[in-house]
Amino acid sequence: MQVVVTAGHAGHGKTALVHALTGMDTAEPGHAWTELPSGRLLALVDVPGHERFVPAMLAGAGPAPACLLAVAADEGWRPQSQEHLAALDALGVRHGVLAVTRSDVADPRIALRQARERLARTALRGVETVAVSTVTGEGMAGLAAALDRLAARLPIPDPAAPVRLWADHVAAADGLAVVTGTLGAGTIRTGDELLVMPAGERARVQAIECAGEPRRSVQGVSRVTLTLQGGGRAMALVSPGRWTHTTCVDVRTRFGEASGRLARQMTLHIGAAAVPVRLRPLGPDTARLTLNARLALHVGDTGLLRDPVRRAVAGVSVLDVRPPTLVRRDAGAARARELASWPDRPDGAIVLRRHGVLRRSELALMGCAPPPGAVTPAGGWLADPAHWESLRERLAEEAARHAAERPFAPGIPLETVRLRLGLPSQQLVAALVRPPLRVVAGRVHGPPPALPPGLAAAVERLRADLARAPFDAPDGRRLAELGLTGGALAAAERAGALLRLRDGVVLLPGAEREALRILSALPQPFTPGQAGDALATSRRVAVALLHHLDHLGLTERRRS
Repeated sequence: MQVVVTAGHAGHGKTALVHALTGMDTAEPGHAWTELPSGRLLALVDVPGHERFVPAMLAGAGPAPACLLAVAADEGWRPQSQEHLAALDALGVRHGVLAVTRSDVADPRIALRQARERLARTALRGVETVAVSTVTGEGMAGLAAALDRLAARLPIPDPAAPVRLWADHVAAADGLAVVTGTLGAGTIRTGDELLVMPAGERARVQAIECAGEPRRSVQGVSRVTLTLQGGGRAMALVSPGRWTHTTCVDVRTRFGEASGRLARQMTLHIGAAAVPVRLRPLGPDTARLTLNARLALHVGDTGLLRDPVRRAVAGVSVLDVRPPTLVRRDAGAARARELASWPDRPDGAIVLRRHGVLRRSELALMGCAPPPGAVTPAGGWLADPAHWESLRERLAEEAARHAAERPFAPGIPLETVRLRLGLPSQQLVAALVRPPLRVVAGRVHGPPPALPPGLAAAVERLRADLARAPFDAPDGRRLAELGLTGGALAAAERAGALLRLRDGVVLLPGAEREALRILSALPQPFTPGQAGDALATSRRVAVALLHHLDHLGLTERRRS
């Protein structure tokens, strides 16, 4: 199914067009459907044309990918024709058909010329046009064929995409809610659990209806009616854990004047939702919006700001759904400079660069895929490469400063480093450490002292033993043969020349990072035996390594 919304001045025949195409009355449900000549199913959302009902028009147009614009041949272009066109353009609607109605009453050529002149200045320029009469039926077959060609051109959304059903009609009774709206992408099945926004309550799908038929599942784009167990008033129904729920966003505005000229109190129309917002101008075409209700959003979402007093509209693109706080005096100007270089639809690389470090799941909540060049430290974290390198440099500086200021203190605690670097997890601090820095007993140590020649030779012999099998830890007898016992072993460990684990396991520095790399590729979770097989070592060594990685916070132990 594809979905098309009607648009045009009041009384220009939108409802008559829908009735002639579908044979259905849209007075109550507000939408109808028909099978096109190709067999494609098309839903038409019929919106009111009167100026008092512009919010209702925007609720229908917001989620729709295309429009059917009606202009009457005997009246031509009118105020609501222009207001509806401005709204569609601000919403980014680029697909449609222009129908010149009542062509049996007046010559359609004048109205057609007027409409084409207006459309030429918008994203709808060049749309197919048809002159029709719902009274005589003239042109209706051509209109159905034009809509068929339009439906064939519309993009097919991803059925695996996160669900967001914008609700434009909600009724509730006896613990059930009936929600009607446009599903833009994704798949809804009976039994699915969805979040009712803005409250965030969970509701289960009891029944699905599409095109007047019960369904077990439905994919976007579709007009659907869901019966839900639970849930109250809904602006939208969304997949749990797939969206950022936010009341503050940074946006790019598309308007004929700078963002500073826009009203400070406006209404954000996005999907079928209408939310009052407070606007703070940032740059000439960027602003911060504070919403009075939580919305489920991704970066790149588009909507419309409307000033009900001036009846002016501005299209907006969401640039950041987790914007930074603006506390310092110059923070707003700095933020405007940063956003000036961003595209209307920022990708994962831009978002990760702004945050520096994010969990993979956090990036997904913002609607972004992990960028190919991202650093993957451990535990599902992602880091911007330049930011990660700067963190390494700062870590080295912190370790050197600590060693100079406290020469008798054994390294700097991981938690202290985490706070100084502004990182969300000690796990990331441990992942930053590389030779000559090292982590010992929860502290980051600087470059080790030089080893005495005899001890250095013993370490080199150990290195040769482990060259081909880095996890084949020597037993006590071999360590004695190498001269790595007692004080010599302790000195080599203090110098960072080897890694000593529990149960007498001795390996080379860096073995834990290589083990983490190998174990990360295993199906999760895994057993110590599976870890030993992957590392080509004994269970004793595998268990010692797992305990060490768990102590560093790089793995998670689960008890069966």
